[in-house]
Amino acid sequence: MTDDLTRLSISALAPLLARREVSPVEAARAYLDAIAARDPEIHAYLTVDVEGALAQAQAAEARLARGEGGPLTGIPLALKDVLATKGLRTTCASRILENFVPPFDATVCSRLRQAGAVFLGKVNMDEFAMGSSTENSAFGITRNPWHRDCIPGGSSGGSAAAVAAHLCAGSLGSDTGGSIRQPASHCGVVGLKPTYGRVSRYGLVAYASSLDQIGPVAKEVRDAALLLQAIAGHDPRDSTSIPAPVPDYLENLGREIKGLKIGVPREYFGAGLDPEVETAVRAALRTLEGLGADLMEVSLPHTPYAVAAYYIIAMAEASSNLARYDGVKYGFRAPGGNLLEMYAATRTQGFGQEVRRRIMLGTYTLSAGYYEAYYRKASQVRTLIRRDFDAAFASCALLATPVAPTPAFKIGEKTDDPLTMYLSDIFTISANLAGIPGISVPCGLSREGLPIGLQLLGPPLGEAEVLQAAYAFEQATEFHRCQPALA
Repeated sequence: MTDDLTRLSISALAPLLARREVSPVEAARAYLDAIAARDPEIHAYLTVDVEGALAQAQAAEARLARGEGGPLTGIPLALKDVLATKGLRTTCASRILENFVPPFDATVCSRLRQAGAVFLGKVNMDEFAMGSSTENSAFGITRNPWHRDCIPGGSSGGSAAAVAAHLCAGSLGSDTGGSIRQPASHCGVVGLKPTYGRVSRYGLVAYASSLDQIGPVAKEVRDAALLLQAIAGHDPRDSTSIPAPVPDYLENLGREIKGLKIGVPREYFGAGLDPEVETAVRAALRTLEGLGADLMEVSLPHTPYAVAAYYIIAMAEASSNLARYDGVKYGFRAPGGNLLEMYAATRTQGFGQEVRRRIMLGTYTLSAGYYEAYYRKASQVRTLIRRDFDAAFASCALLATPVAPTPAFKIGEKTDDPLTMYLSDIFTISANLAGIPGISVPCGLSREGLPIGLQLLGPPLGEAEVLQAAYAFEQATEFHRCQPALA
């Protein structure tokens, strides 16, 4: 029964908990046992909170006994280690925060606690969310549950791998340039990036503040909708939070998409797209058409400039955000020397190679004489990209694209070529620059048995329509039922 419990979706487990056929403690123990048995091979978790999880499960059990439970009460979840958790280590997969224990919860964590969710622990990621493969973690790589020699994607690789390997019922990640959608695609699960401002960023350790967004990773689309329902909404502690009511994200699930206009951007199908990915995505488009959607070709003409604009903006903001890690206030401090020597030694020893690279590039683009040529120009390109999406959504409701140009690649394959690694995000970063919602839903498998994802993008605050179309596609196919071979 233990293994059966861990393979249930949130939507399937919740009724069992509500009817008290399964207890939250039983569910938590099933996942903790699975983590102990399987995670040494996957390395999705950085911190497993056994005592905390069981205490939360017991509290959830008491709530259910009083008839006060909701759809997430007693559901075991994992959190990307970039989210502040009160009393529980939050490292951002970095030596500089190796022993940092926050005195407060991120808003999303508070809301999940209020919903009665159980936190199993914190999962691995690229250091400070800077990466596309989870190879940049200071505490070791995470492996793809489908193929142990391959990366799980990044930077939320631990979030996606934990869901795919049934080491949690669902998880939260963060998406700065595709960091939820790309690992979800590579691990064969569902990953949703909401509209910028739809979910509070309070308590999210910042990488690039104008791009970061928290979202769910789940086994099924309905689960993603349930998690989004719990974490979405205005937060006065986040000045970028949108003061708009939250719709019922479950309401449209199951409704037909006949007549729904879906745009297919021509710029997303060309050089660099793996033939197997294109074949799977084209087949997914035919499935959507078979469900009654009206497909139309659209153009996003500034897409070729997105990678350059994104990395200038993201690295500039990272250099500013990470200036706070100086060894003075909290976190790692290198011993000895005067103040400047301590600063330099702390940041050199505390940050990994990729983080140092991005800080230096970001500092350069913001320096006197270069700001206008780089950051300002990138911001102008960002505006053009946003206008491309506005024009496309004037004629269609959603866009359908690949998530990543290739299936998951081998561990170590791109670590010596940062530019090639950065191009892994070519189909996802534009959504972050424009601030629009997007989802990855499984749509195929490569010849080697690696998952491939379909990306659906919507206009600002269009999460309900994105989820509706993703659910319709999911229910018409069997790809979400495919499972990796687990020991």
